[in-house]
Amino acid sequence: MFVTASSMTSVIGFIGMPGAPELLIVLFLALLLFGGAKLPTLMRNLGKSANEFKRGMAETADDTDESEKMKENV
Repeated sequence: MFVTASSMTSVIGFIGMPGAPELLIVLFLALLLFGGAKLPTLMRNLGKSANEFKRGMAETADDTDESEKMKENV
């Protein structure tokens, strides 16, 4: 069976965003897997990774803007 764009859209629409019960289940599973002592360190590292990713995306956008300005000036 072939997957079309419309079928993928309906699947994504069906799944939706996780609500409070789903997030509580995920947090509980993370607590069971990693333990209470390692969980704060894990979350801290996840936050640092997210910030670094955002910083990299911003730098990429700035580089793209600068290259477009240089093309306009030429």
